[in-house]
Formats: sequence, structure tokens, C-alpha cells
Amino acid sequence: MPDIDQQACAIMSGWSTTQRCRATDVDPLEQLIVVGAGLGAGVVASSIGVASLISFPILVAVGLPPVIANASNTVGLIPAGLSGSFGYRRELAEHPAVTRAVLATSATGAVGGAFLLLQLPPGVFEALVPWLILFACLLVGLQPLISRWVRSRSSHDPQADRTRFSRGLTATATVVGVYGGYFGAGQGVMMIAVLSLGLDIDLRVVNALKTTGIMASNIVAGVIFVALADLDWLAIGLLGVGAVVGGYVGSHVGRRLPPMVFRVLVVAAGVVAAVVMF
Repeated sequence: MPDIDQQACAIMSGWSTTQRCRATDVDPLEQLIVVGAGLGAGVVASSIGVASLISFPILVAVGLPPVIANASNTVGLIPAGLSGSFGYRRELAEHPAVTRAVLATSATGAVGGAFLLLQLPPGVFEALVPWLILFACLLVGLQPLISRWVRSRSSHDPQADRTRFSRGLTATATVVGVYGGYFGAGQGVMMIAVLSLGLDIDLRVVNALKTTGIMASNIVAGVIFVALADLDWLAIGLLGVGAVVGGYVGSHVGRRLPPMVFRVLVVAAGVVAAVVMF
């Protein structure tokens, strides 16, 4: 657990990456807890999408300053995205053009989000983020009604038109990618809301696309953090060990969830995320 010097370092560093703070006194039990957090985060990342709410608080609890914990968490959860996307490979192959669009928008947005994390004070989005997550929960809950209304207003074949990325969907998916590169807690809920409203495809496939989008955001932001940010490689390694297993397991869980159960779990997880972040 953190000692006085580590706490002082965390306070002094704030969101600056120039300070070298480390959780140097992490004992074997705490290391095991971090591995468990990676496992749980991996399962959740591939199923309902609020992984950082499990792993990020654990990293802070064992002594990492917030910005180092955030950057290390992003890098450490990359294996969850890789194994989860592999687990969802059949779903991703159903709409290859949409998969490519999700990868591109998430990766592009993450570039901006990563640089925002390194440059801005932490309070910039603190007041807004919980409300964004709650709004995303509302969209996920109302998505069947909204989608039916959109289809009823269309004068042409909506199924053919709404299985491709529109300009509006491209813009909103990119914004979600920015948020993913900046912090990411609740990114999965936001992405499910955006994709399920913008596309007429099965929720099972939307879940797979969400997992792949988060993976793309984490990889791009992670590369930037490796180059420019202060990281704790012990924490990254411990998270990664658990996350690579959890991500693959989560993909099988997510594939088997009935649409209504999945929707309820996403909304519930998003509400918890928002409450925690208020």
C-alpha cells in the first residue's frame, strides 16, 4: 500500500507525467489482487463493457497516482481486447466493412483522447462524463423504440442503408474513441448506444464491435503512452496476465446473453459507472 512519500508524490504530480511515482511496496497479495482485477476487467470488457471501473480503482488503491494508473490501465487491458476480439471473430466477419469503420474511428479518436489526457487537468471532463454515461444508458434502454421509429420514417429499404456507417455515425463513433483514449470508463456503454442506434444489426454483433473498438482505442492510446507517459510496467504485466484470459472468457459470455438481458446489464453497469464517477 502507498506510504507517505508515494501519497505526496501523487498529490504533487496531479495529471503531469513528469513525476516518477511508483507503487514500490506492492506485496504478493496485492499483486494477486491486480491480476484478479485484470481477469474481471477482461471478462467485463468483452461482455458489457465497463472494464476500467474494476481495474482502475485497484491500481489507485495499491499506490499508483491517478494519471499513471490511467495510462497503465489502458496498456494493461490491451490483451483483453485482443483475446476478446479473437473470441468474437465470427461476429466481426459478418460485417467486415463495419468492423473496419469501427477500428478506424476508434483509433483516430483515441489519438486525440490520449493527448488530452497528457495535456489537460483532470477536472475538465469530470462534471460532464457521468451525465454522458447516463445519457448513453438512456439510449441503450430506448434503442428498440428509437430504431423502430427511425425505420418507420424511412421511405427506402432501411436494412440495406443502416448496415453501413453514415457520416453522423462516423462522427459520433470518433467522439467515443476520443473519450476512450482520454479515460474510457463507460466507453463500452457509449459505443453500444451509438452503434445500436446507428446500425440495424444484431446486438450480438454490436457487442463484438464494441469490444474491437475498445481494443483499437487502447492500442493507439497505449502506443502514445508508452512513448510519452510515465507507466508502471509491473502493474501492466499483472493486469495483462488476467486480462488476456478474461477477455476471451467474456466474449463467450457476451455471445450467449439474450438481447434483453444484455441490454439490462449494460444499462445497470452504466448507471453504476455514472454513480461512481459523480
